[in-house]
Amino acid sequence: MYSFRLSLAGCCVVAALLGGCSPAQSPPQNQTTVTSVLTPQAESAEVAAVRQLFERVVGHVVPQVHFSVHQDDLSDWYQVEARDGQLYVSANALTALSYGTYEYLRQIGAMSVSWEGKRIAIPETFADYLPERVSSLFQQRAYLNVCAYGYSTPWWGWSRWEQELDWMALHGVNNPVAMEGQEFVWQQLWREFGVKDEELAGYFSGPAFTPWQRMGNIEGHEGPLPQAYIEKKRQLQKQIMARMADYGMKPVVPAFSGYVPKQFKTLFPQAKISAMPKWSGFANETYWLDPADPLFAKVAKRFIELYNAEYGEQQYYLLDAFNEMLPPVSEDKRYQDLAGYGAALYQSLAQSVPDATWVMQGWMFGSDQHFWDLKSIEAFLSKVPDHKLMIHDIGNDRFDVWQKAKGFYNKDWVFGFIHNYGGSNPVYADFDYYKEKVETALHHPDKGNLTGYGVFPEGIHSTSVAYEYMFDLAWQGQAKATTDWLEHYLKARYGAVSPALLSAWNKLYKSVYSTKYWEPRWWEGSAGAYLLFKRPSLDYLRYTGAPGNLALLDQALRELVALPENERSDLLKYDLIDLTRHAVTQHIDMLLQHSMLAYQQGDIKQGDDWRQQAKALILGVDALIGGQQESLHSWVKEARDYADRAELAAFYERNAKRQVSSWGGFKLKDYASKAWQGMYADFYLPRWELMFDAQRKAAQQGKALDKAAVEQQLVEFEAAWLDQPLKAPLAQPADAYAAVAALQALVTASKAPPSNL
Repeated sequence: MYSFRLSLAGCCVVAALLGGCSPAQSPPQNQTTVTSVLTPQAESAEVAAVRQLFERVVGHVVPQVHFSVHQDDLSDWYQVEARDGQLYVSANALTALSYGTYEYLRQIGAMSVSWEGKRIAIPETFADYLPERVSSLFQQRAYLNVCAYGYSTPWWGWSRWEQELDWMALHGVNNPVAMEGQEFVWQQLWREFGVKDEELAGYFSGPAFTPWQRMGNIEGHEGPLPQAYIEKKRQLQKQIMARMADYGMKPVVPAFSGYVPKQFKTLFPQAKISAMPKWSGFANETYWLDPADPLFAKVAKRFIELYNAEYGEQQYYLLDAFNEMLPPVSEDKRYQDLAGYGAALYQSLAQSVPDATWVMQGWMFGSDQHFWDLKSIEAFLSKVPDHKLMIHDIGNDRFDVWQKAKGFYNKDWVFGFIHNYGGSNPVYADFDYYKEKVETALHHPDKGNLTGYGVFPEGIHSTSVAYEYMFDLAWQGQAKATTDWLEHYLKARYGAVSPALLSAWNKLYKSVYSTKYWEPRWWEGSAGAYLLFKRPSLDYLRYTGAPGNLALLDQALRELVALPENERSDLLKYDLIDLTRHAVTQHIDMLLQHSMLAYQQGDIKQGDDWRQQAKALILGVDALIGGQQESLHSWVKEARDYADRAELAAFYERNAKRQVSSWGGFKLKDYASKAWQGMYADFYLPRWELMFDAQRKAAQQGKALDKAAVEQQLVEFEAAWLDQPLKAPLAQPADAYAAVAALQALVTASKAPPSNL
């Protein structure tokens, strides 16, 4: 299970408590004009949650830090002042208070909190710092994608969720997407409408696939969903909602969007229920109840009643009727049908919670843009009150939906990035692109009612530096020049920044952190972050490779390995390993291509040579990454630990392994593939060995490769792998720097081609 870890680098908490090793402070530059000093107030009960957050993360009390909240109607703001050795932080919202405190502590190099771990060096006394006020550029600061509840959180309990909620507060999130616990409500709902328990057993999908069940894409995939799981998530959601309330967050919770069990066709034969198009290669369709049908309002009303009775009434309700599913419309009344759907969906929520805001993802307008032309979008939104609908335009790292949709025709909307797709974890980001896109949205004449900003990853635990930067963009003046921002980030994360470290990171910035989207992970309709992660095929002789500058990345890594011992902090070692497996995997991809080509051309000796070099690197990476936050072993262990009996543990393990491999349908294989120990040596390597064995045999016989037969072998391997016991995990090398250097030497000695074919 993931846990924040204290880095040994820089000044440690113990040393700070003893009065030694206080960090040298250079207060951050004021980013807004200095405002009048607020009179510090005695701490109220309202700020108790923020104090508890910091003391929980820091690991001890922080009496030298003082919090206060001031009530006003302004945009969220915070103000920091240090005098007489004490730090005073004021704000008009709790998440502004927590973000402002964390931001200041980062700027002076005293705190860094990430998914990989934390570094804490809170000084006993603070250098004087004149007060400054910083305001949020957005009313809502949203976080999380509905898919993250499948790719990241299915096995989380309260301890892990508490860490994530603390992370949200530290990053200023006030509008999180909160999707846990809803199966308990759906189960009650369907029972009330006559669906039997044995029928529900075939309806709900397994734990790792619940998000797509909720969105109406699938049903009954890798199920049934155990009652024990439903109950655990019910109790968990209550804890999550309580902590969100403590932090002053306003979560986005689910509503009924029309998808019903297929038994409704029999139970309500007069109702207008459509079989929806089969999603992403799945064999079974799902069923959608037309919002104009009187039954829709009844079901929608009862869902909200049951949900609110269990978890409390909220302001924001997510209602996505057409996520990667096309609306059934008639040819002659297309726009009338769409307008009717929008109006009816809104009314289904307003009837129960009149002051509620309907939240929908704008993803469909981009992913299905062939259907959602401008006139269709306008029609769908036309009959919904402007301030009763909020659109999460989540995919601005891929689609410019809001610009094409005229700022969503005066509806409130949230500008955001997904960044992470499928929980897949190549190392990439594009700081300058994120900054430019946010500034464009804020100042564009067609921005409409832009009220919020969000980061909507499908999965987390990857490239945490991107999320530090993206959430800083939500605040006035925080989007500094990237090189300046990086220097402060590195000081907080590692404790000190030498010229050599900064030089290496500037190369990383140019080589991997200037990539807005990782195209290879969905190359020509085939998923997998790298070629290594894709089910082997001769089609990949045309694979065009990865974005970024691999040569510059390799150079940066050589510089990081050469850093002296006193600069080798725990988090630097973590980052070095992560970046190394990212770089080496790209070299592996080139070797895989050249192995295939050599065998295809009948050059068995050359094919064998490239193949063995690729294998050595694959096994080397697998051994190197054993100490990283996640592995195949940790993912499966978390799944098994979530069970309270043996048969459930085996079922959860299969769910976990299925998701990160073949997923389901025929299009989504490898969509959630991971750069984890265990996946490299025990899944990706054997698949490619099957491919190369088949190619080698064909070359020896002078025959063309039987591609259909190879495909069948690969499918059979993947199916058998789901039920194979895991091998024991490998420990991280005792000297990670030496292991990285050895891999670098292997890359150099491999005579790998300098570029892709």
